[in-house]
Amino acid sequence: MHRKLKHRAGACVLALVLGVLPGCASNTGSASPSARPVLYPNATLNRVGDAQGRAEADACMARAAAAGLTPAENTNAVARGAGVGAAAGGVAGAVGALITGRGTEGVIRAGAGAAAVGGSAGAVQGAFRHDRPSSTYRTYVQRCLGDKGFDVIGWN
Repeated sequence: MHRKLKHRAGACVLALVLGVLPGCASNTGSASPSARPVLYPNATLNRVGDAQGRAEADACMARAAAAGLTPAENTNAVARGAGVGAAAGGVAGAVGALITGRGTEGVIRAGAGAAAVGGSAGAVQGAFRHDRPSSTYRTYVQRCLGDKGFDVIGWN
């Protein structure tokens, strides 16, 4: 019976860790590097129309790219994901071992094993995750549009 409880607790901890990862992997909306500037309907946009406003935004985004800027920050998502996954897995494994009543050595062994699994899962998750948007790129595009008379109120 004690062995069944250990297995069930381990399965619950693993399900918890794996259930959290997919939620972290999505990066959409205003937090996405592929988001576009949202223009406020000021006098300039009202005068030229939405289609021309989008064209001007496209031109400013092209100028930012020509200046060497990218919409996404250049970060190492794989390494970051591996570190986060290893930390979460290690803690989850150690907690699971404590709950099931393992001794100190068992807690350390379970934590190390879960950290390895969590690190691997985090690295995979990081490889598929979109990076954060670049604030420098966005500032460049906003200033470019501002010079043309448009007001950027956000990104979407």
